Amino acid sequence: MPQPPADPAEPDTVPALCGHTHLFPGARCRLQGLSDPRAFALAPRSVGVDLRFSDAVFVDAELHTGDPAGPVLTVPAHTTAAGTRIDERAWLVREFTPEGAEVELTIGSRVPS
Repeated sequence: MPQPPADPAEPDTVPALCGHTHLFPGARCRLQGLSDPRAFALAPRSVGVDLRFSDAVFVDAELHTGDPAGPVLTVPAHTTAAGTRIDERAWLVREFTPEGAEVELTIGSRVPS
């Protein structure tokens, strides 16, 4: 899928809040700091994601929109605040929903490694 031209007003990396300590199908994360959340939800583009989980663990993830299967959120290996090790995983993003000044991502299935 061709990428839309980069908007110079859009950041290369955006913060995102996740309401859980890890991702799973149906989990939701909210992208913040986009200049036009509605436009991003309609035509998402690849962007770095500073993902913050509910246990205050931060990881540098990547949203890739050029995959033929659909948009993919790649999350590097990390450890939860409780000490659980999570391997690197890639997740299909099932839905992008504008929510006021944010865009909510709904996580779909894992991408096989």
